[in-house]
Amino acid sequence: MHPQGTPANDGFPVVIIGAGPAGLTAAHELSRRNFTSVVLEKSSMAGGLARTEEYKGYLFDIGGHRFYTKVAAVERMWREVLGSDLITRPRLSRIYYNGRFFRYPLEPLNALAGLGLTESILCGLSYAAAKIHPHKPEEDLETWVCNRFGRRLYRTFFKTYTEKVWGIPCREIRAEWAAQRIRGLSLASAVMNALRPRRAAVSGDLRTLIHEFEYPRRGPGMMWQRTCGLIEERGARVMFDADVESIAWEPGRVTGVRASGRTWHAAQFISSMPIRELIERLDPPAPDYLRDAAGDFHYRDFLTVALIVRGKDLFPDNWIYVHDPGVRVGRIQNYNNWSPDMVPDPGTTCLGLEYFCFEGDGLWQTEDAALLELGKKELAALGLLDPAQVIDGTVLRVQKAYPVYDSSYARGVAAMRRFLDTVPNLQLIGRNGMHRYNNQDHSMLTGMLAAQNVMGARHDLWRVNVDADYLEEGERVLEAELAALEATQPAVPQAMGGTARAAQAPPK
Repeated sequence: MHPQGTPANDGFPVVIIGAGPAGLTAAHELSRRNFTSVVLEKSSMAGGLARTEEYKGYLFDIGGHRFYTKVAAVERMWREVLGSDLITRPRLSRIYYNGRFFRYPLEPLNALAGLGLTESILCGLSYAAAKIHPHKPEEDLETWVCNRFGRRLYRTFFKTYTEKVWGIPCREIRAEWAAQRIRGLSLASAVMNALRPRRAAVSGDLRTLIHEFEYPRRGPGMMWQRTCGLIEERGARVMFDADVESIAWEPGRVTGVRASGRTWHAAQFISSMPIRELIERLDPPAPDYLRDAAGDFHYRDFLTVALIVRGKDLFPDNWIYVHDPGVRVGRIQNYNNWSPDMVPDPGTTCLGLEYFCFEGDGLWQTEDAALLELGKKELAALGLLDPAQVIDGTVLRVQKAYPVYDSSYARGVAAMRRFLDTVPNLQLIGRNGMHRYNNQDHSMLTGMLAAQNVMGARHDLWRVNVDADYLEEGERVLEAELAALEATQPAVPQAMGGTARAAQAPPK
């Protein structure tokens, strides 16, 4: 990338904060229309949460990024940038619970066989009781799931993992989250899916029942590294290690961004940085109502314990959901099975153990050596390997991986949108930029539409999830396509009230 020794104010009409999927897609869209931009990225690599990390030649994905979308514009960009390096991979994921593995999406015969005769009968009775006497009112996730699957299946396949990820008890998560997250999936739909031929299941509408996906040969960061090169060939600039220090503004507009000791002026600004950090960096300070709102934004963090293991074909899954409360790990990635090119030595395997936490809590502050030992111990407890097989490893801590939808976030978003009305040359995009837990394709779409706004369109980015009639390359985006986009986004648990544990995250 270009060195940082050139003058800061050298004619870029657009400043973009963040070189993740949203920011780089905005820069890509602008470059296609001969608009130049400068992208300011605080880290040393592109991709944000969709970057590819490397350790001694081993590549690992942060959280696992399937390349799957129902939005044609997003898919076209993937194929334009990656070409033949966008490979098709089979999906296999399982749930680990009580010493057994269950296929996910759930397959009734497999689940019943794993549970055993006695437990299967009890689950059936629990399901029948729920159908005959459902609990009302149906306000929280626990009640919603129990009414549709029975309490015993809820405890087995829903409760532990959800609470590991979000740090919020299921009784404090609103039922609307379950209705979105498990939309269309019930015991009846799972049974029907199990009875269909595999090809028919792939073509179905349920987003939880997809059996293959596309993936960059060397991880998702490959997509964004190439995007950087492509946009720079067209005149854009990507500045790494450019942490935003302040955002200058005045009534009516943002005037500049200072990053790593340099100020960048522009006519338009697009930001994907976390809203709380944006508020804290406004200069002069934000209005009182907005400063007060900074504390309304909370985040769930996580860390990956990456272990290099002697041996191959340890298990066939791309990833495993760990529902067992006896271990702290929430999900295990097998990077070999995402792409063989992620592992330099075919006689070894790289596993990523994901632990969900809050920045500053006990797990986050645990020393790397202890975390590596914890990972080995828990893999052994799960029966996946002998700890003696582990030959190396590293730990990666990921801040603000998941924006939390607790009892205060909506108030904060409302305050941020009120401020944006006063500075129309600033747009927010992406997961943390809009405080929306979405997939990569939605983040990319917000970047595309923000770029089109720079060029004269009038898209309301805050309504992307619910409205149609957005312009895409001069053509109308069909309502069905936007509805399809919404259907593939991960829903987020919303706290029932002010007591949600997620709101107790330590201040940053």
